[in-house]
Amino acid sequence: MRSVQPPDSSDTWVGLSTDQLPVAPAYDWAVLPSCGAVVLFSGTVRDHAVDDEGVMRTDVVHLDYEAYEEQCTAVFHKIVDELRTRWPDTGRVALLHRLGRIELCESSVIAVVSAPHRPQAFEAARYAIDALKASAPIWKHETWHDGGAGAGSGWGTNAHEPVDPTSVATIDDSSAVSSGREH
Repeated sequence: MRSVQPPDSSDTWVGLSTDQLPVAPAYDWAVLPSCGAVVLFSGTVRDHAVDDEGVMRTDVVHLDYEAYEEQCTAVFHKIVDELRTRWPDTGRVALLHRLGRIELCESSVIAVVSAPHRPQAFEAARYAIDALKASAPIWKHETWHDGGAGAGSGWGTNAHEPVDPTSVATIDDSSAVSSGREH
């Protein structure tokens, strides 16, 4: 899998990569003269998580992500289509997710949205990441340090059946499905 590159002639940039995500280039790509706001969400690997028994573990070493790659790009595009329906003045949108081993503090996912005004950019970016987490067939495996014996939960931590992106709630829409899943 090659690194993700911005599109030459589209306002939508989606992709999966095993390389580090281009956080700063994605932000720069989203800046447009017609948009006064750019919101960038970057989900980074943290050192703690709840294990399969509901116990808070503070010894996460790294994460591994895998995906049903053939479906992810289509789901990402469907998310962007729905986002543009809900916020029609949106400028550029990037949804990028990393696969494979990801170390602490590295970005595993980014959602970038530009819009004419900040309320739309914030709302659309929030929807984009929530919809990605609820809809994309991506699974994570947490690896914990346990004094040398090796430990970790199984694949699919917090996994659930993916939902249609059109059913993912926005902040003001309590009638749609809400995702409680963490990436």
